[in-house]
Amino acid sequence: MPFLDTLLSLRRRALAIAGKLDWLPPLLLRACLAAVFVPTGWGKLHDLGKVTAYFTELGIPAPHLNAVVVAFCELVCGSLLLVGFLSRLAAIPLVVSMTVAIVTARRPDIGGVVDLFALDEFIYLAMAVVVIVMGAGAVSVDAQLARRVKWPMNEPR
Repeated sequence: MPFLDTLLSLRRRALAIAGKLDWLPPLLLRACLAAVFVPTGWGKLHDLGKVTAYFTELGIPAPHLNAVVVAFCELVCGSLLLVGFLSRLAAIPLVVSMTVAIVTARRPDIGGVVDLFALDEFIYLAMAVVVIVMGAGAVSVDAQLARRVKWPMNEPR
């Protein structure tokens, strides 16, 4: 069966190429999250009055304090994700922030599971969960530190 042999050969080549690019998806994921959170955190820090007013409108307790915390977390954690330093830890506050955003600001937009899964905030939450579970990947400060200290990348430390 020459067709099947050709197909299997193409599959082997494609998998070999894909295996050499396994560093790319975590890098892209972190860069996308950073591209969202760094500018929004920066913007919130520079307009805390507006963010505080919005949080007050949503009924979030201690709106000014929470505006400062969210702005700081988005900027700092987004920056940490960008370089891949303390990535798993940095993703946790972003999951919390997106969960609160979904429950408070976006709740009226959710009529079912499809609506939830279509929310940008849920997509960012899911992406941050991937970082928590899988780590920063090979192209990261975390990976460089793990190599120097001889820590396995995906095992508990």
